[in-house]
Amino acid sequence: MSAALLSLLIPLISALVLLLLRVRAGSLVILANATSLGCAALALYQVVINGTQQLNLGGWETPLGIRFELGPLTALLLVFTALIHLLVAIYAQRSRHSQTRDTDFWPLSCLLHASLGALWLSRDLFNWYVTLELLGLVAVAMVILSGPRSHVPALRYLLLSLAASLCYLLGVALLYGQYGVLDIRALAGVTSNDQVTRLALLLLTLGLMVKAALWPLHQWLPAAHAAAPTAVSALLSALVVKGPLFILWMLWDNVAPVELARQAGIFFAVAGIAALVSGGLAALRTPWIKVLVAYSTVAQLGYALLALGLLLYWQDANMSIALWLFVIAHGLAKVSMFLAAGEMQATLRSRHVSALKGASQTMPIAMFAFAVAGGSLIGLPPSGGFVAKWVLLQPLFLEPARWPWALGVLLGTLASAGYVFRVVAIAFDRADPNPPNYDSDVSAQWLAMLPALIVWAMALMSEPLINWFREVGL
Repeated sequence: MSAALLSLLIPLISALVLLLLRVRAGSLVILANATSLGCAALALYQVVINGTQQLNLGGWETPLGIRFELGPLTALLLVFTALIHLLVAIYAQRSRHSQTRDTDFWPLSCLLHASLGALWLSRDLFNWYVTLELLGLVAVAMVILSGPRSHVPALRYLLLSLAASLCYLLGVALLYGQYGVLDIRALAGVTSNDQVTRLALLLLTLGLMVKAALWPLHQWLPAAHAAAPTAVSALLSALVVKGPLFILWMLWDNVAPVELARQAGIFFAVAGIAALVSGGLAALRTPWIKVLVAYSTVAQLGYALLALGLLLYWQDANMSIALWLFVIAHGLAKVSMFLAAGEMQATLRSRHVSALKGASQTMPIAMFAFAVAGGSLIGLPPSGGFVAKWVLLQPLFLEPARWPWALGVLLGTLASAGYVFRVVAIAFDRADPNPPNYDSDVSAQWLAMLPALIVWAMALMSEPLINWFREVGL
């Protein structure tokens, strides 16, 4: 557990140092993220060897104390979070087009990192409320870094996030008034399918769905993610929306009564299919590069929502594995897509998708990174997206009654292919023997390529990873 705490404390201490000294040292943040990644990897190794670990902060036992739990999924998410922060920090420091090099991005990104670490480790509803508030406030502050054009989307994000927090907090209060505990493990054994519990779970779910931008409560996301600086967009899409999703999964899979969870599962699954189709169509129609990538986040979260719904309805452990494979594969692919899109947008000096005409010649590395990451979103083998989709689809083929859900996945795949190939087709739409020289940043384009290569490499370790998930009972 000490390694996991260090993975959380190192970015927190780095943020405080940067704020106190009033410096904006990207090299310090890169070093902190690399060290945090090493600690997270050590924590993952300890979990593999020794199993799940518990820590009661301050020595106080449940229900008075705050309990941290380091399990297999938590350790993996700590590694994933530190890796994404490290890749994005290197891009933000090295890219010639970085909008965040000499800004408050550095202490804010460290605070974001620490907030996510605390969220993954916590197992208490109120402590999750605290981490969600920190996460939301830091995310809004990071969106504003791009200047006045981001103020309206950031304000909308802030107001909806505060409204969601009120819903969540009211749900927490109702559960505490009904059962006298907030610890997930303690609640799991006492909740019943009564009116108060149903209302509390409804309020908690509404708040979390707004914060995670899950359909149909996603309206703030495209504008906020598109208006943010490129490095911030990557962090928001890859990590920030996954925190509330984690709590939603923990809440319904552990706390909710089984019969109530089965009823909610149908709603989540239908919402997931709707997100796949509507988000994909919106991405297909938009004329803006980063808005297209932002809408693809709404669509791709539909896979996780569908997996969550079918997990609750069928109580099938494969769906839980599929959900978190989707989260990891989506996070890596989305970092690559946002960094590549941001580089192309800055180099070509246009935010329009149509400006990408001929990008396969003028910016081939960035365009290839976008296409490779998009291939994972579509689910092309042997990418991480394909592995997650295969795990999701296998139980759907067992009975004819389950085939309509597979049809929904197919529609989502076609929508994903539509908006990815739309960009690729435009990029290859000019065969110019002497393409214009835009003096692009080659190193930044390779940094955008790296997460895309990692997500495709997931297939090389997919079988041991899936078997490990099954062994630990994810």
